[in-house]
Formats: sequence, structure tokens, C-alpha cells
Amino acid sequence: MMKIHHEESERHVLTVVVDNEAGILAKIAGLFTARGYNIDSLTVADITENHAVSRITIVTHGPPSQIDQIHAQLERLVPVHRVSDLTELGPHVERELALIKVSGEGDDRVEALRLADVFRAKVVDSTITSFIFEITGSPEKVDRFIALMRELGLVEVGRTGIVGMMRGAEAP
Repeated sequence: MMKIHHEESERHVLTVVVDNEAGILAKIAGLFTARGYNIDSLTVADITENHAVSRITIVTHGPPSQIDQIHAQLERLVPVHRVSDLTELGPHVERELALIKVSGEGDDRVEALRLADVFRAKVVDSTITSFIFEITGSPEKVDRFIALMRELGLVEVGRTGIVGMMRGAEAP
């Protein structure tokens, strides 16, 4: 009887430093699409004063061999300068911002405000029947806050996606 070995799927946070030019995001998305890989989160931001370079943060998951293949494929793309796997490199910080609209009156409204205070979420818009909260933190913190708001009248959620950075003084 032949044993089939399945590698465990792992979550990885990749940062990709690229020239800020038209089409690069499409190339990266195409690389994932062509191979059937999923992107769990994607953020892009200009990181230089002259707008020449952008940093793309991709959260994906898969077995280690697949993550290695993604890393290698990204490095081969032009105009990619550097690909870093924060998950492999060690301690890093991940943060996400979310806007969360909650409707409610009476006790639910009071409880939503109390929980927002506990989670350090800010009220950025308020009406007599609803709030929009802004929360920043780890993806897990954002997930927990959203789960609690579901019970109190969650209407809508907008999330920025994850950004990550290595701890310490050095760049990866």
C-alpha cells in the first residue's frame, strides 16, 4: 500500500518591493491565478518620496513547497526588487485597519460602545441608529471585534488588508 504524503498548509506574509509601474499588480495576481494559488490579503502602497517604488504585502497559504515556489516565481518577475517572507524571517508585526458599521438602539447600542472602548476602536461616524467604528490591530483582534459586533447589529465591514514589518532595526 502506497502512502501519500500531504504537506500541511501554512499561512505566510510576503512583502514584495517593486518599481511603481502600471501592470505590476496584474502580473503578480496573474502569477497566483495561473497556478491556482489563493491570496488571502493584498495591500499596495507607494513607499518612496519620488513615487518610484511600491511595497506589496501578500498573505497567502499553502504547503511549504508551494510557498517556496511562489517566492521563487515572484523573484523572477521584472520589476521586482526584493521578496521577503516575514513568516520565515522571524518576529514581525502585522496590522490591519477596518471600518465596521453597526446599527442598534438601547442596550445593544450601549454594549457596542462599551466593547469599542475595550478594543480601542474609535467612533468615526454616528447617527441615532448606527455607528461606524475604526479599529486597528492584529488580524485576530479585528476578527474578534467583528464577531462581537455581529451579535449587536453588524451592517457592513471594510478591511484594508494586512501590512507587516520585521521587528528590529534592519530591513529584511
